Amino acid sequence: MDNAQEQRRRYPVGIQTFSKIRQGNYVYVDKTALVYRLANESDGAFFLSRPRRFGKSLLVSTLQAYFEGRRDLFSGLKIEKLESTWERYPVIRLDLSTVKTRDPEILLDLLDAALSFEEAQWGRDNSMKTPGSRLMGLIRRACAQTGKPVVVLVDEYDAPLLNVVDDPQRLPVFQDVMREFFAPLKACDEYLRFVFITGITKFAQLSIFSELNNLTNISMQPEYAAICGITEEELVTQLSQDVDELSGMLGIDRAGTLGALKRQYDGYHFCDPSPDIYNPYSLLGAFRDSKIGDYWFATGTPTFLVDLLKKQEWDISTLESCQAREEEFDVPAQRMRTPLPMLYQGGYLTIKGYDALTHTFTLGIPNEEVSRGLSKSLVEHASPDALREHYSFLDAFSADLRAGNIDHALKGMRAYLAGIPYHLGSRDERGFQTKFYLIFDLLGIQIETEFKTATGRIDAVVKTDGIVYVMEVKYNKTPGEALAQIDAKDYALPFSADGRQLVKVGVNFSEREQTIDGWIVEVETVGTP
Repeated sequence: MDNAQEQRRRYPVGIQTFSKIRQGNYVYVDKTALVYRLANESDGAFFLSRPRRFGKSLLVSTLQAYFEGRRDLFSGLKIEKLESTWERYPVIRLDLSTVKTRDPEILLDLLDAALSFEEAQWGRDNSMKTPGSRLMGLIRRACAQTGKPVVVLVDEYDAPLLNVVDDPQRLPVFQDVMREFFAPLKACDEYLRFVFITGITKFAQLSIFSELNNLTNISMQPEYAAICGITEEELVTQLSQDVDELSGMLGIDRAGTLGALKRQYDGYHFCDPSPDIYNPYSLLGAFRDSKIGDYWFATGTPTFLVDLLKKQEWDISTLESCQAREEEFDVPAQRMRTPLPMLYQGGYLTIKGYDALTHTFTLGIPNEEVSRGLSKSLVEHASPDALREHYSFLDAFSADLRAGNIDHALKGMRAYLAGIPYHLGSRDERGFQTKFYLIFDLLGIQIETEFKTATGRIDAVVKTDGIVYVMEVKYNKTPGEALAQIDAKDYALPFSADGRQLVKVGVNFSEREQTIDGWIVEVETVGTP
């Protein structure tokens, strides 16, 4: 047993330093061919937007090691066959991930700290007082001292802005400070070899680099779609051993393990076309802990996004499939008519398709981890104690559904909805649909809302291991009308050859009582096809 434990692979969950991963013999998914391509594409400036915990900082660290000529760290990797000179350049790296404040004075203090770290190596001109002038001095001194053009790497440029994105008074002030800070990137063009900037958001915040006319945004370029995250091909090749070990720990076969990983962590697309991208933080967490859990959402609460959804009374059930025009991704956050672009860039939605004629993206929730995490965040935001107070109901409801006790489950739902001391969204039909969707999503039960058929749209299709529930929900009508619609439009037909028990459920929601007030259930037993 001890030998087996010693031989277990090491997973760099949360480790963002390339040298530490390589020297510590941690698992590393080889992205160095893309690193080489990016570093040598041109002597320009590049911007990459990716969600948090997706490997942006590790990419920055990898670029730093490459430009510092640390050949030893790249032994055995793809870049070793591409690079022959390993020329060393001076590197200025600015990590702004911790620059989080709502006070402009503290913002200046934090920028001072970031600059001071680099000035310890390259020196400081005390006559230069502003953050921008000090950055200019840094670049020029590094070039003069080494005789080589400078590499500037900026990690999480938008961290200072995201903290005030909801404040129309503070945000312009912060933008002005950051615009002055980065202005030297244009003025010092003759001293620069390469500039790389990462962040979560694009929007108009990127206008702080407006004078940097050679800035190339690679966030949605197909050739760099896989530069962060783990592709399906990388999972079944470079991480094949890890999949097999996880299969053994879970007690299921390789195909079952791959299917579970795909449902839980896959589904990201950052352009169209794009390979399937897995969340790297969660995937490596699953391998490390030998279990499939929710890792990404546990690292942070998307407060500003949840606030935005609540403010706009957004129906979460519609996030499964929604549209956003291309120009919406450049709208200033304070003037957004829809939260969809910010939800996309935050990693809560992903690209499901793109219509080149209308320049419209189809967006959707990427996987089960995000769906369940977003639902929990909405509920907890509405009432911090809601999940703890109602877990007994959720557990009983789940058990009833899986056992086929739909009548008892709906009785519990009626009491649950009637007793909720808060509401998510409005107190109208859309508000009820949101609550209904959240209940199923929190349980981890597969639910599809507005399921399209040849004859119409089913309100909800709920699937357990042995049962398919076809549900039609009416608002201020009768459950009989709901069930009649299921029959009239043959909503159950697409599932007639499923092999699972088929249950038709007609439900009515009462606006006056703010809960369901009746239902009719019909059970059909379907043979295995």
